Formats: sequence, structure tokens, C-alpha cells
Amino acid sequence: MNKEIKQTLASLLVIISGTSPLIAAHQTLTLDNFIQQAISNDLTFETILIDQLALKYRRDILLPDSDVIMNVKYQHNFYLNQNRDNPEASISLSKLFPYNGTRLSLNYNKDSSSISSSDDSSLQFLISQPIAKNAFGKGVQLSDKIIGIENDISRYQIIEAYEDYLASLTSAYYNWYSAYENLKVGKASYKYNQKLMDNMLERQRQKIALPIDVNKMELLLIAKKENLIVLQEVYNNVSNLILKAIRHKGVTTFVPSKPKPPATHVQFEKDYHTFTQSSRTYQALNLLEKQGTFEVKKAADDLLPSTNLLLGYNKEGKDWGIRNEEDSYYAGIELRWPIGHSVDQAKQKVAQIKYKKTLLSNQNKYEELRTNLKNLYQQIQREQKLIKVAETKIKLAKAILRDEAENYSFGKVTLNDYIDAVNLVDVTRFSFTEHTVQLNKLLIEWLRLTDQLVDEQQASYLESN
Repeated sequence: MNKEIKQTLASLLVIISGTSPLIAAHQTLTLDNFIQQAISNDLTFETILIDQLALKYRRDILLPDSDVIMNVKYQHNFYLNQNRDNPEASISLSKLFPYNGTRLSLNYNKDSSSISSSDDSSLQFLISQPIAKNAFGKGVQLSDKIIGIENDISRYQIIEAYEDYLASLTSAYYNWYSAYENLKVGKASYKYNQKLMDNMLERQRQKIALPIDVNKMELLLIAKKENLIVLQEVYNNVSNLILKAIRHKGVTTFVPSKPKPPATHVQFEKDYHTFTQSSRTYQALNLLEKQGTFEVKKAADDLLPSTNLLLGYNKEGKDWGIRNEEDSYYAGIELRWPIGHSVDQAKQKVAQIKYKKTLLSNQNKYEELRTNLKNLYQQIQREQKLIKVAETKIKLAKAILRDEAENYSFGKVTLNDYIDAVNLVDVTRFSFTEHTVQLNKLLIEWLRLTDQLVDEQQASYLESN
């Protein structure tokens, strides 16, 4: 079989199947596969997860250090007038137990004397316990709760960022599918009108069609070609965005498949009630209020004087080994009380103001969320109705085109009427695709706003990485 025959058969198969050789060679990329590849290859997803990594270190950074701290000091003293030298040293170990405020310290000192040949040495063990400010670790415990709330809110924000990312990917795919369907309509319309043009030229050769009708038909075909060029460019542009999202480097080209509608049946009152009771958005807003109460309590605790109970043991003696020691036990109190408290009082007032502002802001957000969801619900209902209207219009437009084609062949209508019927079919098909895709986008937006786009399993995966 020679090359010309193969090309002819290929062309016939294309005409019969109604697709172009280019599209027939494409590989189908489903919505699920697209999202999986985008998540695996797009750096945006990795960037979202990186924010999660820093949360586990915030407590270590922001809370008081609980490590054992060792301080060592050594020096050698030379007494020029006395022709002698003595070493001097100190070493201390201390540890803080942040959640109850207790601090333990152990100190050893050896001090040289310029007027005595023997050196003083001592060993001291001290327990310090705050009983006012940060009493028994209350302040640290409040700080820990605040940090925990901040971490939870940050986790919600990370999940929210991932949810936004998924929504943008899904929307991009819907745009791709819409452009693909519109391109198919444009190609089919151009091919159909090309046949009509051929038929018109044949009628002209038979002296049946007038020159003005031929010109009108040719002008219609040119308009369809112009539209096809625009639709092809739109499709190419959106395709480039899809390939960028999946980081595609190969030569394989893809076409979308018809995505399944989002698995949700919107019922406003029921869904809104569930949203207010268990959504991440409401949990985050509640956490903000809870955080405000803890910050007010923390500011009030900071107003208290720094008061510590002291309990210790002391051994004093001579030289390195603490010879001739004298033992003593002691108890006491240490008080640090700034006069005026102007800074701490200002911090407390600011904390109270911020808490009131959070309450007011949350009330506004609650109302705003309900309004936005209500409007979105109405838009979903509108698109559902418009899709039914578009389906009816397509049926009627096709029926009108059949009738007008027959009427025109018998000379009952003008060519203008027939052209209007041809254009009406294209318009109704474009409209149906537009409303179908728009409905899917609105349903995805509903799932996103009501925190249903990312399920608990996906959220757990994000939190564990």
C-alpha cells in the first residue's frame, strides 16, 4: 500500500470519526490524574507542607529553656607584693522546670584572699519557687496554651492553603475542559459550514444560488474560521497552564475528559448548620477567642510582683575540699516589685482591647460567612436552572436548524434565516458548556468555603508531614 493511499484512508477515517488527527493522537488526562500529578510535581504543594515543619519547634523557641545550664569560671590571681599566687574558681548547675516554675541550682565557689594564706570555699544548693507572678508555673502554662492555640490555628491555615490550592487546580481543569469543548464545537461548526459552502458552490454552478447568497455563505464560513482561531488560542493557553501545573517535560500531549460533577448535594440550612458546628473555619474563630482570654489572663499574671520562696543548704569551709566546713540551712523570700507597673498595665489594657476586637471581628465574620454562603447557594441554584434552559434551547435550536434547512432548500426562507439558525445552534452549545462548567466551579467553591474539599484523611496526612 503506497503512501498516498495510506494518507487517503487516514483522511477518510478522520472524516468518519469527526475528529482531527491531532486530537486523536492525544492522551486523555482525567481530573484525578491531573491533581495527583500536580501535587507530586508542583512545588506549591511542597511549599505548603514546609510551613508545617516549623510548628513543632515553636514551643522550644518561645517557652523558657528547661535544659541544665552549667556555668564555669576559673582565674589565677598573682599577688606581686606578697610573692604568691592563688587560683579562684566557680562552677554552677541550674535547671528550670517551666510548667511548675521551680528552679534548682547548685553552686561551688573557691575565692582567694589577698590578706590570708587560706582560701574560702563553699557549696550551695538552692530551690526557688515563684508564688505570685508565674505562681507554680501558671504564666508558663498560659503561654503554653497560647502557643498551642497558635499552632492549631496555623495548622488550620495550612489546610486552608492546601484547600485553596486544590480548588485552583480543579478550576484550572474545568477551564481546560471548557476550552476543549468549545474548540470541538468550533471545529464541528466550521466543518459543517464548510460542507454548506461546498453545497452553495454546487448550487451556484447549477444556476440555482444567487451570487449574494454565495457571498453571505462565504462570509459566514470566514466568521467561523475566525472564531475557530480564537478558540484554538484560548485552548492552547489553558493547556500550557495545565502542563505547567504538572511540570510536564515530555512530548506527549493531553486532552481533558469530561469531569464528574462534585459529589455534593447542596442544602443550605442543613449544610450551614453542620458548617457552624464542625468546620475548621468556626473552630479557628473559636480558638482566636480562646486565645484572647488566655492572653488577658497572662497579662494580669504579669502584673503580679515577682515573688519567690527560697529554700537552701549551704556548706562553707577552706580550700578546694571545703575543710573545716560549717553547714547551714536557710529559708527566705525574694521580692521584685516595680513601682507603678505602667508597662505591664499598658500590656494588660492592650490585651483586653485586642480580645474585644477579636469578639467583634468574629461576629462580623460569622455574618459575612453566612451571607457569602447564601449568595453562593443562590448562584448554584441559578446555574442549575440555566443548564436546564440551555438543554431545552439546544433541542429547539437543532430542530429549528433542521426545519430551516428544509425550508431554505425549497425557497421558503431566506439565507439570512438559515444562517441565524446555524449560529443559534453554536450559541446554545457554547452556553450549555459555560453553565455546566460554572456550576461545577461553584460547587467546588461551596466545598471549599464549607471546609469539605479536604477531608479528614487528607488533613491528617498534611498534619503528619
